[in-house]
Amino acid sequence: MKRVLKILGILIGLLALCIGGFAAYIAVKGIPTYDVNIPPDVASLKAPRDSAYIDRGAKIATLLCNECHRGSDGKLTGKILPDIPEEFGTIASYNITHDEVHGIGTWTDGELYYFLRTGLRKDGTYAPPYMPKFPLMADEDIYSIIAWLHSDEPSLAPDTRENPPNKPNFLIKFLCNMVFKPLPLPEKTITIPDTTDEVAFGRYVADALCACYGCHSADFKTMNELIPEKSEGFYGGGNPLINMERVLVPSANITMDKETGIGNWTQQQFYEAVKFGKNPRGGPLYYPMFPHTTLSDKEVNAIWAYLQTVPPIRNEVARYKARE
Repeated sequence: MKRVLKILGILIGLLALCIGGFAAYIAVKGIPTYDVNIPPDVASLKAPRDSAYIDRGAKIATLLCNECHRGSDGKLTGKILPDIPEEFGTIASYNITHDEVHGIGTWTDGELYYFLRTGLRKDGTYAPPYMPKFPLMADEDIYSIIAWLHSDEPSLAPDTRENPPNKPNFLIKFLCNMVFKPLPLPEKTITIPDTTDEVAFGRYVADALCACYGCHSADFKTMNELIPEKSEGFYGGGNPLINMERVLVPSANITMDKETGIGNWTQQQFYEAVKFGKNPRGGPLYYPMFPHTTLSDKEVNAIWAYLQTVPPIRNEVARYKARE
């Protein structure tokens, strides 16, 4: 028996040593880098630069980019992100102005396309999950973002500002090495669905364009960017989000469950919540939810039509109450 216990103790010790060594390896390695192999057709990409694409890109940027990348002076020089959970570390968004040293002034259209799709920067560094990837977005909309990024928009004018280096904690290093990986490029062109098919168009706007499910499902760590409906708690809310005061604000259940979701809301109430940040009682919705004023009426109504088709989830979410 003593020999068995001795062997067991040795095995446990070796296991602990292996776990400790692996943890040390992850801590030292940090966020992983990968070889960048941009296909020739992507590398040579030239996105259209006409006003329609730039205007569309500006609209998408208002929805997806500006909130995180806008500095205190309105320029898109990046900033420390106060709403990143502490277990991820201290994280700053990147300078995306035209500056060639500190911004993206030397990035080609193909490099931007590859990054937005896969999450790999031109130097091979992987963008952790707090930077969205857009594997399901239509090519036309990706081109619009690129056109806008290369436009004469004043907030994108070259700026030499450099943010403090990111200090990711062990959890995000572990997740980026073991769970989250670069996404594949689409195998074929992705198009925007026919806008007369409200459900299909609403699915595109909600899942592919705005990625609403990311916040409104159970947890960022279990979201599925390639097949959103496989995300844990799809649209059932409860994701532990953080506001600007670093207070926990669980995301709302926006399935059509009548008791814990929005099954008793009217379409007009949903419209006012999304467009103007107004709850059904007439009060404001609080950050991280903000008014999506650049979404068209057709887009908001299509999201509503799509959410009618999402399976209801019974999930009572403790609602945030602002301090008086």
